[in-house]
Amino acid sequence: MTKFKKIVKTERIKIRLVLSVLLCVLLVACRNTDVKHRAAAVADRKAMPVLEGIDVNTLISDSGITRYRIKAHKWLIFDKADTPYWEFPNGIYLEKFNLDLEADATIEADYAYYNEPAQRWTLIGNVQAMNVEGERFETPLLYWDQKTESVYSDSSIVITRENSIIKGVGFRSNQEMTKYTIQRPTGVFPIKE
Repeated sequence: MTKFKKIVKTERIKIRLVLSVLLCVLLVACRNTDVKHRAAAVADRKAMPVLEGIDVNTLISDSGITRYRIKAHKWLIFDKADTPYWEFPNGIYLEKFNLDLEADATIEADYAYYNEPAQRWTLIGNVQAMNVEGERFETPLLYWDQKTESVYSDSSIVITRENSIIKGVGFRSNQEMTKYTIQRPTGVFPIKE
């Protein structure tokens, strides 16, 4: 064999080798084009919120009249849970408006939970409320039952009024927090002579 034929034969082998490798790469790359990539199914829909609102500032109206403002850093709505609920894990601020759209009462807490079917709010941690008369209520735990239109707590409560401070353990009120009773009251009361 001449030197020229050896070179041609070697080059043909190299070309066949390169073509074989290229063909293998193309076959592997083109394989399984019908495979669809899908995310895993949600394992427990009951534990997944249908809505997650961040930095929420919303108005709520009743019969076309603006009644409330809700502000929350995070608002989660779990509509598929066994008992549907709303959760405010980073706290809530609520304002109640009068007919002139002035805030006449407020309530805020570090954490809030709303049981939708029972229409009951649970407010936890640094709960502070102010009623239309300007009285300030402070407690670590407060319940608001919208069905019975009542507010109550079995925890300690401090009520700051214009000229007195009332403390106690256990509290029950109407939802406007204008007519209330304290179970075990203590406090300093001014007496007119």
